[in-house]
Amino acid sequence: MALERIGILLKWALMIAIAFLSIIPIFWMIMGSLRPRSELFQYLSLEWHLFIPVQWTFQNFIDLFSDSSKPFVMFIKNTVIVAVSVTLLSLLFNSMAAFAFSKLKFRGRNIVFAVFLSALVIPGEVTMVPAYLLMNAFDWIDSFKALIIPGAVSVFSIFMLVQFFADVPRELLEAGKIDGASWFGIYAKILIPSTVPALITMGLITFLGQWDAYLWPLIVINDESKQMLQVAIATFTNLQSTEWGKILAADTVASVPILILFLFLQKYYVQSIVSSGIKG
Repeated sequence: MALERIGILLKWALMIAIAFLSIIPIFWMIMGSLRPRSELFQYLSLEWHLFIPVQWTFQNFIDLFSDSSKPFVMFIKNTVIVAVSVTLLSLLFNSMAAFAFSKLKFRGRNIVFAVFLSALVIPGEVTMVPAYLLMNAFDWIDSFKALIIPGAVSVFSIFMLVQFFADVPRELLEAGKIDGASWFGIYAKILIPSTVPALITMGLITFLGQWDAYLWPLIVINDESKQMLQVAIATFTNLQSTEWGKILAADTVASVPILILFLFLQKYYVQSIVSSGIKG
């Protein structure tokens, strides 16, 4: 009994230590955004002032939002439009594809699915040139369509959703069929409500990926008024100088939506991860 209690204490101590180490960079980023530039790298040894500012200031946030040459609110708006659009389209298309692969029977389904999954081993950087040429042929360069449409379908999301949809009893779907429901009705009224945690998890992962997207927006967007958040933050550094105060303030602001989403949806995220681990 005593050994079991010691084991539990050690487990909690290890978990707290890992959580503490994980949160240190985030805490330093937030505190750094509240320092003047002169103080930012003044304290490098392990002492309180390394994490707690001596002189508190909101000037970095004021400079960030008052710079008319780089309208930060506009970059946030662009990113919200793209991330929300991609997430909604991705949930729709990927869930429909996963439903077809997991529940419908058609000739060559396994071969098509295997070929489809082979795309998982191809690095995204390899497909960027043909994807760019395709966007250019559609005349979508410098538009939100080049950011939204290619991200609407994800092989990884379809693969994960197929695993979750496979757990929904086929008898449940057959019962819906007997009651006269169409396949789309079964998909919308039976399958989707049964897999809400998995869909929320996929939505969360997709939104996070789009929120942090850097390379693809950098390639397909030249007009600064349509640029995404992470590319805009990267412009705060150049060959002459690096505006560390603005970068830390911008990163702090950019982290808020993600933290809020995890705060409200973590129950579904954890539930989905646990169930996928049990299936393992």
